[in-house]
Amino acid sequence: MDRYGLIGRNIAYSFSRNHFAEKFKKKDIDAEYVNFDCNDIEQVKKLLEGDDCLGYNVTIPYKEAIMPFLQEMNKHAQSIGAVNTIKRLQDGRLKGYNTDYLGFRKALKPMLDKTHRKALILGTGGSSKAVAYALELEDIYYTYVSRNPDKEQLGYNQLNAAELSRYTVLINCTPLGTHPNVDQAPPLPYHLLGPEHLLFDLVYNPEKTKFMKAGAQRGAVVSNGFKMLQLQAEAAWDIWN
Repeated sequence: MDRYGLIGRNIAYSFSRNHFAEKFKKKDIDAEYVNFDCNDIEQVKKLLEGDDCLGYNVTIPYKEAIMPFLQEMNKHAQSIGAVNTIKRLQDGRLKGYNTDYLGFRKALKPMLDKTHRKALILGTGGSSKAVAYALELEDIYYTYVSRNPDKEQLGYNQLNAAELSRYTVLINCTPLGTHPNVDQAPPLPYHLLGPEHLLFDLVYNPEKTKFMKAGAQRGAVVSNGFKMLQLQAEAAWDIWN
């Protein structure tokens, strides 16, 4: 039986296992999909050295840290600096890919209009890099927002009316609001949002996060990350096969 799996931390809730189990069943494929819940990067390294899965998905917090353990990189993953999909090549080497940017781009594009030319990326982890890459492909200017900003980033305390009138797309790439911590959200001045804003949350569980609810109350267009997740999973499947 062939095996595929998800590498991450605290991933019991994950969409991927059920998604691929259903796909295997529908296509009558003799394979299983396993969650590899790893406490630290050393555990991830040992897993890759001793396991024989044909492919992996990678999620928080290992999308960047896992890269040194791969023998080859797809050009998009190399440019992004983060991996969310791994394929075991015929010679046993592991090759890293990034399908997050594809899923995000395809999910976001139908929601955009001509006013959406500047975006704030909330968070600076591996997923945010894929989002930035997709925004570049859509010719949308972006700025990162961080709790500990560097000189080219904004802090949450800098998000005033002037900034939010310029940046009309807000993308949550942090885990804030993920089940079971559904009462959390990025610390934004939500009262400054309006119908001109688009809020995209990479979180998909719960279906409507606190971030999304706060935006919707101000008339903003909102979306969770479920469509992105489906699209990136399909892209991963294409890579494996």
